[in-house]
Amino acid sequence: MSDYKNILSLLPYKRPFLFVDEITSLSEEGAIGAYTIRKDEFFLEGHFPGNPVVPGVILTEIMCQIGLVTLAMHLMNLNEDSKVLPAFTSANVDFLSKVLPEDKLIVESKKVYFRFGKLKCTVTCKKTDGTVVAKGELAGMVVKSEA
Repeated sequence: MSDYKNILSLLPYKRPFLFVDEITSLSEEGAIGAYTIRKDEFFLEGHFPGNPVVPGVILTEIMCQIGLVTLAMHLMNLNEDSKVLPAFTSANVDFLSKVLPEDKLIVESKKVYFRFGKLKCTVTCKKTDGTVVAKGELAGMVVKSEA
């Protein structure tokens, strides 16, 4: 896929579980994109009432969708006729700072390897002020679906 701006329409996610607002860069070596945490996100209501903080599992999902899935789809040269499902296989992520409602996150991934359909990346998630909130390695596959 050569036009990274259209990759959002190819992602197999929908709201409320789509955590990609934009992809600003996509190459054979990595991806950069952004997501802003909305005040009404479903996961904030109970984590924690009166003091909402984005859970680490959601930060990991944001990093996967932007840094891993979009890059895998690009490397596989998928198009609008492709039916795919992401398969997340492993994560080693350190959480370094809390993320609050209305924080805009910038995710940058760098390919470690892509072989036999499996992609491994180093991924960093930052706030717009440069504060690193999470970083680590993620791995997974995007498999073609019959449906």
